[in-house]
Amino acid sequence: MDERFNKWLLTPVLTLLFVVIMYQYVSPSCTSSCANFGEQPRAGEAGQLAAAGPARRAQPPLEEWERRPQLPPPPRGPPEGPRGVAASEDEDEDPGDPEEEGEEEEEEPDPEAPENGSLLRFVPRFNFTLKDLTRFVDFNIKGRDVIVFLHIQKTGGTTFGRHLVKNIRLEQPCSCKAGQKKCTCHRPGKKETWLFSRFSTGWSCGLHADWTELTNCVPAIMEKKDCPRNHSHTRNFYYITMLRDPVSRYLSEWKHVQRGATWKTSLHMCDGRSPTPDELPTCYPGDDWSGVSLREFMDCSYNLANNRQVRMLADLSLVGCYNLTFMNESERNTILLQSAKNNLKNMAFFGLTEFQRKTQFLFERTFNLKFISPFTQFNITRASNVEINEGARQRIEELNFLDMQLYEYAKDLFQQRYHHTKQLEHQRHRQKRREERRLQREHRGHRWPKEDGNTEGAVTEDYNSQVVRW
Repeated sequence: MDERFNKWLLTPVLTLLFVVIMYQYVSPSCTSSCANFGEQPRAGEAGQLAAAGPARRAQPPLEEWERRPQLPPPPRGPPEGPRGVAASEDEDEDPGDPEEEGEEEEEEPDPEAPENGSLLRFVPRFNFTLKDLTRFVDFNIKGRDVIVFLHIQKTGGTTFGRHLVKNIRLEQPCSCKAGQKKCTCHRPGKKETWLFSRFSTGWSCGLHADWTELTNCVPAIMEKKDCPRNHSHTRNFYYITMLRDPVSRYLSEWKHVQRGATWKTSLHMCDGRSPTPDELPTCYPGDDWSGVSLREFMDCSYNLANNRQVRMLADLSLVGCYNLTFMNESERNTILLQSAKNNLKNMAFFGLTEFQRKTQFLFERTFNLKFISPFTQFNITRASNVEINEGARQRIEELNFLDMQLYEYAKDLFQQRYHHTKQLEHQRHRQKRREERRLQREHRGHRWPKEDGNTEGAVTEDYNSQVVRW
């Protein structure tokens, strides 16, 4: 009885085993799914299983939310760069700055790179005209045009300034000799400079000259350097600058002042004169402010680090320069902020320290110049290493409330210009491809009828010869 039972049991077992083996051989892609046969996939694994087995014949039934039409994925826009994204910048550079000792700093991936995952959708906040977003400068480097770089402290200006003199592909590159702080940036075939910046002409209008100083100083300086025979020709000045997140910039300036920087040789010229000691008192009694704590740095009410970016981009003559009694504080702040926004918007170009790759992209498209090497995003700086509590951060934002508003405005304009320029470039490439396809179709249309005609002539001639033979 037992032997008969074993024979009947062996047959279905062998049959089932044969079916399983054949199924795995025919469908090797189901190996992972067969292992979990009869089990319900856990949350988060359903998507992985669906992606891992594209060759499956059977798919699990879709849930209700999967049957709904899905919205297209958002465009890959830039995420807001992390605070403290910058390279070092100052006329008194320290040997430990990231740009001087890049090998000692850990370089992290660029947050703008698409391989870092899905990026946030950019939502515009300000309304700009097409003229505001379109920036294509017909920069005539062989003529008399000049690029003027307004270098705001601790915004990555040193790094960007070096890009201008060492990293642009030019017919006649700038000549930079070892041991010299300045480079010679002459026009092709001429001994005239096309760049007004710290690394080309030096601090000709004063240390870290602002918009008020540069617009009144640069034309006169350039006329003195230029040949007299060229004075009859018009000259275009294209102002450019870099901005940075105000909190990161403020902390970076504090650390720099703590190490001994003062910028006390700055002229602060406005309406033909420098401010008096009463108009612009100093925050420290000695030669410098070395070792200053963050609290002491913030407690000085006339510290020029407060709202520095707005002050350096605004027309100070509109508010009586540094005379704080010229008008009330509220009216003064409103005029300064609006003036800084207008001047920034009307500049030929500005970049953001937190978005190095996009800064490079917009500069190249604006001036039709190409950089040799791509810009690098430094995510570890002195400012990023400073640990502050939320109270200190709020205090810094309050002290720089004008800079905070300007930066939000600048970041929105920057992003809109980037997307607008990208869209125009995509349209040009698409139009170019359409034109190439049209030309190819016309070329084929002209070629085939001719070949067909030749074939018909050959066939007719061969037929006639056969008739003669017959």
